[in-house]
Amino acid sequence: MTTTLVATVGQKFTVTGMTCDHCTRAVTAELSRLAGVTRVDIDLASGTVITESVEALSLDAVDAAVDEAGYELAR
Repeated sequence: MTTTLVATVGQKFTVTGMTCDHCTRAVTAELSRLAGVTRVDIDLASGTVITESVEALSLDAVDAAVDEAGYELAR
C-alpha cells in the first residue's frame, strides 16, 4: 500500500459581521464549496478564518463565498 501526502496551503482572512455559531457555519459551508478546500477553521471572537487547500485560493473567490454567506471580507 502506498500513501501519498498532499501539501496544503494555509491562508488567513478576517470576516466581519459574524456574531454566532450560525454565522460560522454559513461561512464554513460556503468556503468549503471552493475547489480544493480541505479545512476551514473560524475564531468567532476575532473574525479570523483560516483555510487549508491544495492550492492558494484567489481573494476574489474567497470574497464571493463570504458574500454568499451574508458577510464581508475585511480588506
